[in-house]
Amino acid sequence: MKPPESAHPARWWHPLAAEAGQPARIQCELCPRDCQLHAGQRGACFVRRNADERMILTTYGRSSGFCIDPIEKKPLNHFYPGSSVLSFGTAGCNLACKFCQNWDISRSRDTDRLMDAASPEGIAGAALAYGAQSVAFTYNDPVIFAEYAIDTAEACRRRGVKTVAVTAGYIHPQPAREFFAVMDAANVDLKAFTDAFYLRLCGAHLRPVLDTLAYIRHHTGCWLEITTLLIPGQNDSPAEIKALSRWVASELGPDVPLHFSAFHPAWKMDALPPTLPSTLTLARGIALEAGLHYVYTGNVHDTEGDTTFCPACHAALIVRDWYAIRHYDLPGNGRCPHCGTRIAGHYGKFGKPFGSQRIPVRLARR
Repeated sequence: MKPPESAHPARWWHPLAAEAGQPARIQCELCPRDCQLHAGQRGACFVRRNADERMILTTYGRSSGFCIDPIEKKPLNHFYPGSSVLSFGTAGCNLACKFCQNWDISRSRDTDRLMDAASPEGIAGAALAYGAQSVAFTYNDPVIFAEYAIDTAEACRRRGVKTVAVTAGYIHPQPAREFFAVMDAANVDLKAFTDAFYLRLCGAHLRPVLDTLAYIRHHTGCWLEITTLLIPGQNDSPAEIKALSRWVASELGPDVPLHFSAFHPAWKMDALPPTLPSTLTLARGIALEAGLHYVYTGNVHDTEGDTTFCPACHAALIVRDWYAIRHYDLPGNGRCPHCGTRIAGHYGKFGKPFGSQRIPVRLARR
């Protein structure tokens, strides 16, 4: 039997004054889309709905699946490297990216696919049971299920479990303050560095994402890393990569890690070729030249591009091959053992790394 649709009260909305002869509407205040909803109507994300002139979140407590992943898969290279993370998502998204790599989840309008149910406390308990150091809200954007993510993050914090948000950062300032206040780390997907790209390929705008990045970096204790998926002919020009890298260096600081990932044909852009490894290598070089200390390549085998180097003495401290750690030479205090330079991030005692495997798990209902 399929589980019933969840009907959890949502936050960040307000009623709109009814026009003469028109039914009352409500307006969502979660993200810059500012959806105005008639009775029974869902927002662009598909999971926030007007139910009797109140907003509900229809995916609270329900997931498209749980997996144990390496933290490097998020990708986070400076947040307890080698540790494992319990990952899950729901359905829907507040962007409309034509190149979405998880389109079967993020663009799904079928909430009946959400067969795995778990309470916030149940997720925190499962992370401990599976030996995961953190819980990641991923696969689709946790902004759209913020109430569920926040409750889960608070439950995890009570149990000593870290939380990670993998997000596009398309969120209004007030919910952003509440959301990132309870997150220990975030990887924000900076899709490109032009508003034209965001408007044409994502149905969104660049400025709110830049504002979110600056807010996380300067006003929270949430560890921040950034990922840009380089799409051939769309956002991979040297000029745009240079502008993006310079903005990160000047507005966020040189210690914020930047990941350039390879595009693989998907969703509505499946006719494009995949990103060449040489494009990623060129982008990494541009970003390093712009002054960034930690720049990585993703979705390809590139040991140099995956390795964490000391920005002062250039020693190879964490050597990776994709998600697998091949060599680890960084003490728990996060200082280079060769020159004493502090390596930005969060570290602890390093034991046997989790590895590159992805392990699907089922959670008991609670």
